[in-house]
Amino acid sequence: MFITKMSLPRRTFLRGMGATIALPFLDAMQPALQAAPAVPKRLGFIYGSPNGIIQKAFVPTTVGPGFDLSPILSPLAPVRDQLLVLSNLAHRQADSFGDGNGDHARGTAVWLSGVHAWDRRPIGTETVTLGTTIDQILAQHFAKDTQLPSLELVLEKPTQIACDSTDCFFSNTISWRSPSTPNPMEPHPRVVFERLFGEGGSAVQRLAQMRKTGSVIDSVIQEVAGLQRRLGASDRSKLGEYLTSVRELEKRIQSAEAKGAGSELALPNRPTDIPDEFEEHAKLMFDLQVLAYQADVTRVFSMLMAREGSPRSYPQIGVPEQHHPVSHHRDDPMLIAKKQKIDTYHIQLLGYFLEKLQATRDGDGSLLDHSLIVYGGGMGDGNLHEHSNLPTLVAGKLDGHLRTGQHLAYAENTPMANLFMSILDKVGIPLDKFGDSTGRLPIETLSGV
Repeated sequence: MFITKMSLPRRTFLRGMGATIALPFLDAMQPALQAAPAVPKRLGFIYGSPNGIIQKAFVPTTVGPGFDLSPILSPLAPVRDQLLVLSNLAHRQADSFGDGNGDHARGTAVWLSGVHAWDRRPIGTETVTLGTTIDQILAQHFAKDTQLPSLELVLEKPTQIACDSTDCFFSNTISWRSPSTPNPMEPHPRVVFERLFGEGGSAVQRLAQMRKTGSVIDSVIQEVAGLQRRLGASDRSKLGEYLTSVRELEKRIQSAEAKGAGSELALPNRPTDIPDEFEEHAKLMFDLQVLAYQADVTRVFSMLMAREGSPRSYPQIGVPEQHHPVSHHRDDPMLIAKKQKIDTYHIQLLGYFLEKLQATRDGDGSLLDHSLIVYGGGMGDGNLHEHSNLPTLVAGKLDGHLRTGQHLAYAENTPMANLFMSILDKVGIPLDKFGDSTGRLPIETLSGV
C-alpha cells in the first residue's frame, strides 16, 4: 500500500455532464496507518443451465478436495480452486403437485425462491404470487450501502421471450421483489451501462449527451486529471485500469449499436438494439457486472443466461438445432453429444466472467475472493423433466467464508433452499425458514473465520 496524507471517502464519484462514475476501492480511501476497512461481500446468481444437464459429463467422479474436473466443467480449470461443486440438491417444489404441465416454468420460478409456482389468480384478478427470492433479500440488506440495490440481467432478446401465458410469465425472470412483484430483467447493455454511469434525463437525452461528449470518460476527464495528480502510484495505476475498462466497454457497446443500426426492431424508450451474437452479448453483460462490483454500485445481481424452452440455436459450436428439443434427447448419442456441447459452452462463458473477477484487484485480494456466484438451473434431467440432481456450482470465497476447491455430495433430494439458508447466514441474515428449507447446508468455512 502506498501511504499518503490524502484520504478519500469510500463513496467518491467523478461527475461530468450527464455522467457519474463511482471509483473502485483505492488505497487513498483507507486513512494512513489505520486498519483496512472491511471489503464488501458481493453475490450473484446465474441461471445458466436450462433444460437440465448431461449428468455423467457434469458431475465429478471424485468427492472432496482435489476433485477431477468433468468434461463439462473443464473450461473452469483456471479457477478450479475457487469452485464448489454441489451434488444431489433438488427443488421438489418444482414438481407438478397435480396442477399440470409447466415443469420448465416451475423450474425457473423455484430456483431462487424455493416456492412452488402455479397460477394462484382468483377469477377476475391479475395477481400471480410466488415468493421473495434470495437475491432480493440480499438486495434489501445491502441497499443502504449502494447506488443500485441489484441488477437483473437477461441474455434473451425481447422477441425471444415475449409471451402471455402463465408458464412464460414465470419463465421470464428469476427475481421476485415480493411474492406478488417480479423484477423485469434487462437485456440491453446500453441501458445497463446508463444505470451504472448515467445521471439525469431520459435515456434518449443521456444518449444524445454521450454522443456530444464522446464518452462518459471524456465528460469527466478534467476531474480525473485533478484526482490522479493527488493519488499515489498504486492508486493511479488502479484508477487507470478501471477507467480503461469503462472506456473499452463503452466502445464495444457503441460497436454493437452500429451493427444494429439498421435493425427493424422497434424498442420504445430503448436507445439501441443489443448484439446479435450471443457470446458478444454475454461478455458485454458480464463485463458490466464486473464494473458494477468494482465500483461498488451494486453488490447483488441475477442473470437469466438462457431461458427454459428458448428457441436459441448454437451453430457457432456445431449445434444448429434449438436447445429445448435437443435436451429431449431420448438417449440418442448424437443429441446427448450436442446437449453436452451447449452445456460446456455456457460453462465456458461463465469461466470468462469468473476469470475476469479473479483478475480484478479488490482490497487485499480479487473480486472473486470477496464474492459468491451461484450458477445452475432448475432441472437436473431435461429429457425427463426431473428437478433433482440439479447442476449447482458456487464460485468465490465470500471474503474467506467458504473453503472452495471441493466437490461436496449431499444426501439425495437435499433441498437447494438449504444452500440459500447457509448463504444468508454467512452474509449476516439469519432466517428461520426459506422456501422449502429443512435446515442449513453444511458448507465448510476456512479456519479462523
